[in-house]
Amino acid sequence: MYISFSDRARLTDVPSPTTGKTGAKVSATVIALGVVSMLTDISSESVSAILPLYLTSVLGLSTIAFGFIDGLYQGVSAVVRIAGGYAADRTEQPKWIAFFGYGVSALARVGLLVGTGFGVIAAVVTVDRLGKGVRTAPRDALITASSLPENLGRSFGVHRMLDTIGAAIGPLLAFLVLFFIPSGYSVIFVISLAFALLGLVILGLLVPNVSRRAPAVVTAEAGPAASVARPRFRWRHLNDPRLRRLLVVAGIFGLLTVGDGFIYLVLQARSSFAAAWFPLLYVGTNLAFLVCAVPLGRLADRFGRLRVFIIGHGALLAAYVCAALPTTGALATVGCLVLLGLFYAASDGVLAALAAQYTPAGSTASGIAAAQTVVAIARLVASTGFGFLWFALGRETAVLIVAALLAVAIPAAALLLRPYLARPRVS
Repeated sequence: MYISFSDRARLTDVPSPTTGKTGAKVSATVIALGVVSMLTDISSESVSAILPLYLTSVLGLSTIAFGFIDGLYQGVSAVVRIAGGYAADRTEQPKWIAFFGYGVSALARVGLLVGTGFGVIAAVVTVDRLGKGVRTAPRDALITASSLPENLGRSFGVHRMLDTIGAAIGPLLAFLVLFFIPSGYSVIFVISLAFALLGLVILGLLVPNVSRRAPAVVTAEAGPAASVARPRFRWRHLNDPRLRRLLVVAGIFGLLTVGDGFIYLVLQARSSFAAAWFPLLYVGTNLAFLVCAVPLGRLADRFGRLRVFIIGHGALLAAYVCAALPTTGALATVGCLVLLGLFYAASDGVLAALAAQYTPAGSTASGIAAAQTVVAIARLVASTGFGFLWFALGRETAVLIVAALLAVAIPAAALLLRPYLARPRVS
């Protein structure tokens, strides 16, 4: 059975960004999807938080091997993202396409219980990320269909906030398990599977199936009793010049986004953090993301989503500089984690909102999937390439090279998107 609300009904009041009074709404569907994502992130992040040290310290693999695994984690979902978005638009069943993707990721967790080693980890990461690739665009299309256009950034911010609560709890659980059971990796894998299954059940029972349908088309020759036809999805619907430029910029930024695991390995190698404390670095970043997700979503709606998206990459640049500094103090480490959280809060949900904004009704999931595919492919290349760069030149030099390239890319992106950077009207 479903919760008894429609796609735009029963909206939760939150303060308006312009008046400070109640009026802007966040759909209960968005909240439910946020809970599903929270549980799923507890599942996935409890495992991913231990992978960098597990691969490099326990299994003794090189940074190149870790770069390969991290590349799979970042980018293998690109193989099916467009397919997931297209299937959601074509069938008008975004919920069940997302359900399938969540189910595939839950199934991957079983693999962690039957074997360990590089091959098993690579297979599990691949299957898990394929599931993520299928589910992400349909889920974001559900958020779009359940939100008012003027509050879309806020809706994605609320969803990402709940998602990030899970992303913070997962590494914390992993830390606690390893603190009390130093070799308790199998316990973490069982916990991961349990939370994945719980999220799947909530999605199936409590989230309604809604879609942002295109306007009906009725020909002049058709009588009043004629059946209503809706325009079918076509790839040319994604030909908006704003979307094309956004994809170019997102791809460039993705190529210069180093996986968090690498940054944490740099911080861990420079400081006195013990291996058992390593998962708490993920918690720090996710807490910063949690605090900033909704405020930056509201700021994006009011100040301009493109502006916030570009400025957010300035926070990523500052995080790289903090990671490469010769200091070993706690302040630089905390500053780096906060800056990474700011970056994700200003880019993750905002990019999805931008893609939805630049895509016509009936093609929302495909537009979001196109943007996410570009980012996923770019980050796959970035993680793999950075592993080689670290191996050849050393960790600080590799980080500084990427930082220098990002410093050039940010103003170039602003120039490319300049025609669309005007501040949105606030009614």
